[in-house]
Amino acid sequence: MDQLLLILLNAAWQIAALALLALGLAIVFGLLRILNMAHGEFVMLGAYAHVIAGQLGLPPLTALPICILVVGLVALLIERVVVRHFYSRMFDSLLATWALSILMREIVEMIWGRAYRNVPMPVEGLVQLGGVSYPGYRLIVIFLVIAGFACLWLWYRKSLTGVRIRAVVNNPSLARASGINTSRFSAAAFVTGCVLAGLSGLLLAPMLGVEPSMGLDALIRSFFALVVGGLGTLEGLGIGVAVVGGVQAGLSAALSQTAGYLGVLVLAILFLWRRPDGLYRRR
Repeated sequence: MDQLLLILLNAAWQIAALALLALGLAIVFGLLRILNMAHGEFVMLGAYAHVIAGQLGLPPLTALPICILVVGLVALLIERVVVRHFYSRMFDSLLATWALSILMREIVEMIWGRAYRNVPMPVEGLVQLGGVSYPGYRLIVIFLVIAGFACLWLWYRKSLTGVRIRAVVNNPSLARASGINTSRFSAAAFVTGCVLAGLSGLLLAPMLGVEPSMGLDALIRSFFALVVGGLGTLEGLGIGVAVVGGVQAGLSAALSQTAGYLGVLVLAILFLWRRPDGLYRRR
């Protein structure tokens, strides 16, 4: 019984971590049809906020505003200079953001080097659940993800801003004619998606460590989740992270970590081949 509880907790952690990583990519692709290959580098930038705070001698909590400021400014600059020219041009945006990802990674290596850096755990200690001791920080992240996704879904479905977002996504020309500033909306959506990617890196850095290439794994896992669940919706994202996170946690517990990652890879390939729209299609 305790072993089953541990497997379920690990599955919940995998799903929560993957949901954090994939949310920003889902927003940018779902709203702007931009396949942001630099998504992982924004995750990496958010993780480096811990390094910046440490080098400046600031308290660990200041990593949060540093993350939002740095990632937000970089995302806004990239949107103004590059991304705004590629809206609804998926293949072109893929090439452009792929080049940006390489540039961002090289700049980070030039500033901080390639060294792997450990980030102290913000919340130490274990929490006793039945006969299982589980890291308290993981439980906090799981709770924050569940609460955050619930609030985001309610806001998107019930608020006036959510209505305007759906109008711009479904018919940009009509939304523009109705007086909605689609250019400002697109910039805000891109920056928001990138900042969320940075915040995921900030929250997961104590579990993953920090180094310039850490974003590659984040991008691949996020893309797998979107492929399985369906591109462009919160519902598809939720289904995708549940399936991918559950498969990875189950195979890792039964066999090994390598088997878990391989299982996810095979699953994503099968979906690309047999069901490219994913399990949930945009309505």
